[in-house]
Amino acid sequence: MIKSLVYVLLILIGLCVSPLIIGQSGYVYIAIGEYQIETSLVAAVVGLIVFYFALQLIEWLLVLLLNVIVSSRYLPAKWRQKAAKKHTLIGALAIAEEDWPAAETAMAKGAQQGEIPLLNLFAAARAAHYQGKTTARDHYLTQAEKNPIAKTAVETSRARYFIKQGELVKARVIVDKLSPTSKSSTPVLKLAVDLYQQQQDWKALKLLLPIVAKRKILSDSEQLGLATQTNAILLTNAAQESEAELEKCWHWLSKTERKQDELIVAYANGLNLLKHQDKALKLLSKQLKAQPTSLLFTALPDLVSADDAEIRKLLERLESTHENDADYQTCLAKLAMQQRDAKQAKIHWQNVCRIAPSHPAWLALAQIQEQLGENTPAAQSYRKAAISM
Repeated sequence: MIKSLVYVLLILIGLCVSPLIIGQSGYVYIAIGEYQIETSLVAAVVGLIVFYFALQLIEWLLVLLLNVIVSSRYLPAKWRQKAAKKHTLIGALAIAEEDWPAAETAMAKGAQQGEIPLLNLFAAARAAHYQGKTTARDHYLTQAEKNPIAKTAVETSRARYFIKQGELVKARVIVDKLSPTSKSSTPVLKLAVDLYQQQQDWKALKLLLPIVAKRKILSDSEQLGLATQTNAILLTNAAQESEAELEKCWHWLSKTERKQDELIVAYANGLNLLKHQDKALKLLSKQLKAQPTSLLFTALPDLVSADDAEIRKLLERLESTHENDADYQTCLAKLAMQQRDAKQAKIHWQNVCRIAPSHPAWLALAQIQEQLGENTPAAQSYRKAAISM
């Protein structure tokens, strides 16, 4: 735009000045070797202007010619890139519609000249996996693996596919190769957590959980639930090995973990299995005094025998605060049945059916009533048990 304005300005100046110099045309003499040129000043100026515009025209023609040559040389590549974009778009839409054959075909074509071939290869591998075409899937992943940046992503994807196929041993080889540590990426850590759970390798999971917690990979509730499950299973497995292994596993827990009801119950069950019932009851009694919970009430009947009077007295003292607790009443009912006190058991089962009626509660009450010869109430309880199924 500025260039055009300059040209127009020069032309206007020429128009204004030309009348003044018509009468004084001046004289220009140019000699080059044997050639001589004689002309007026006006003609010389006009010739220079024409020459300048001729140079501009030649320059424009040369640039245009070069652009045409370059474009024609790289035109097939541009066509292929445009086609790759089209295939990628078609493949993405096919994935959204879960049309896996079309998605695989389109993504594989898009990977040939695409801007991000890795994206196409991973998508094609996924589509092939959902079709059960493991050979094609592994081929796409192998091609993607040629890019050094994608090596970890390829290994993670390959392990995920093995897990989905149920080939946990092959997946474990890859995870061990990735060696999950605090420096590993979040996908690798998630993969390791899932695999260890499916393989029930609770010791490996136990070692990994602190890293998972620090990185906040799981939600607080998921982290707590998984840690509790892992520790409880480790305590149960340790009790089946030896007393020393159980004590080692128990003291491996943190102080906070040793106060969790689930782990206290698991430890008490282990002690009971190893014939240390007194120690188990002492631990449960301490927890009952500190904070009685439904989990403790549920676990007690399996640990308390008919001769354990102390813990029964402790439970009786809790009746004023847990009178309307169904788990507490269920616990007392089962303990009464241990002592063959059918009348007392009936009272507690009646309380359970009043607080939280359920099929097991009505059925237990009916059986007690039947033992006591109360056939009519027993029939009614059986009927309610059938209705509540």
